[in-house]
Amino acid sequence: MTQPAPLVAVAHGSKDPRAAATITDLVALVRDRAGRAQDDSAQDDSARPGGLTVQGAFLDHCVPALPGVLSALAGAGQRDVVLVPLLLTAAYHSNADIPARVAAATAREPGLAVRQAAALGPHPLLAAALERRLAEAGADRFARADTSVVLAAAGSSDPRANARVAAFAGRWQAAGGWRRVVPAFASAASPSPAQAVAGLRGQGGPVVVATYLLAPGYFADKVRAQALAAGAALASAPLGVAPEVADLVLERYAALAAPARNATIPHGTAPGRALPEPGRAGDGYPPARSALGRGRTLLRNGSFRALRFTRTRDGRRRRGGMNNLAR
Repeated sequence: MTQPAPLVAVAHGSKDPRAAATITDLVALVRDRAGRAQDDSAQDDSARPGGLTVQGAFLDHCVPALPGVLSALAGAGQRDVVLVPLLLTAAYHSNADIPARVAAATAREPGLAVRQAAALGPHPLLAAALERRLAEAGADRFARADTSVVLAAAGSSDPRANARVAAFAGRWQAAGGWRRVVPAFASAASPSPAQAVAGLRGQGGPVVVATYLLAPGYFADKVRAQALAAGAALASAPLGVAPEVADLVLERYAALAAPARNATIPHGTAPGRALPEPGRAGDGYPPARSALGRGRTLLRNGSFRALRFTRTRDGRRRRGGMNNLAR
């Protein structure tokens, strides 16, 4: 049975040790969920694949560095690798930095083929993870229809990347039932989190900040400090080790791995099949029903649609419509 191509999840890296620790834990969760999906799909031991290799790597500041990981895989006899950028928006690092480093690595290892998946965002699983973090921060004490959200991203010198964040905010507003969802950027673009919070507070109603970053560090601290100083009711934690993010990494992997070499990939990662459900017993997270707005994410005809839930005035949850957030 053909073994699946290894999955290398590559993050930017940070001087802040909290960031490296978070990425390491996220990669471990990806590995765990892939393994459980494989176990579920195997009918007997003879059909069980050897397992998907999942490794983390960094572009800067942290180890293991991407070139070393690729060289080690090549030295172990791997000839096909799928690289998934742990980046929320396609910009310089996914469009130029990673391809350049992959080209250098494959030049040193001529028998190695590396296929790069798309950046993680935008995707409805990220909206679900943002909802999870807002709920954990206490956003469920506010009525959605009265509450505005600042979607606080890192920001990029590439205006197309910032435009994707703004478009994602608009689709999340339409799907999630919030009064407003507006983008903000910690660097390189405007408005800043403080400016966005101040503008929304002037319109009335609570303002909460959804931190659209993968890991803690300088930008996450900056977003939180600015948001609270400007009068936000709360600022959520970064996405971090969320099951929705782990499942999205597997979805990005599957989009490249499935058609490549008829490789055996984890059941549930191929287009048209459901990934392990966030909140499943044993994954270390509370049930999905405990998080404000947490809806199951369903695959229909190969594209994700978010099935959202809203909260009625008496506190009960009502199922809403399905909204495509992955455009």
